[in-house]
Amino acid sequence: MAADVLDLPFAESWEVAPGAVHMPRWLDLEQQARLVAACQEWARGPVPARAAKLPGGRQMSVSTVCLGWHWQPYRYSRTAEDAGGGRVAELPGWLRELSQTALADAYRDPAVAKAYAPDTALINFYDSSAKLGMHQDKDERINEPVVSFSLGDSCLFRFGNTEHRNRPWTDIELASGDLFVFGGASRFAYHGVPKVYPGTGPVEIGLDGGRVNITLRMTGLG
Repeated sequence: MAADVLDLPFAESWEVAPGAVHMPRWLDLEQQARLVAACQEWARGPVPARAAKLPGGRQMSVSTVCLGWHWQPYRYSRTAEDAGGGRVAELPGWLRELSQTALADAYRDPAVAKAYAPDTALINFYDSSAKLGMHQDKDERINEPVVSFSLGDSCLFRFGNTEHRNRPWTDIELASGDLFVFGGASRFAYHGVPKVYPGTGPVEIGLDGGRVNITLRMTGLG
């Protein structure tokens, strides 16, 4: 897949906040379909997708499968103690290269890709009623950017500030194929998904309803 995306032209983009960039339609339909098929395969194992439980016992409404490192609130491990104990699948090189290209496009700087080496991907599966509360991605030990791809149904994405879960925030509609990157001053901004818009995803990509979100990160671990 990496060979298909290295020469992508710049999509229309806008900076939501310093270091946070939204690029609509960054992935074309063929690339989206390939990612959907890969995500469906990863969801079957070796560690299957599961809805993680928060420390208080509440179960998340999104289902997650991980690559490279397994995430559970609020730590990483190589094995999935909360999902059968298996070792998670490796993060494939083509997905790492895709994220590097995405970061270079978002920041308009090919040099940034050379230093970006994500070692984990979190893949979230949303049904029509799933939500994700305002939170920070702060379980990583370093503050390198998060690269996010959206597939399937559109959603309301709420991007907030770095101090708390409350306003000010910016509401954005993320559609299938969209790229969203946040790093720098926005790396630890609170963000969430209050709503998914059912029936808005392209049928050509092979997703029978719902939304899939892939986020790549550098953990700073081992």
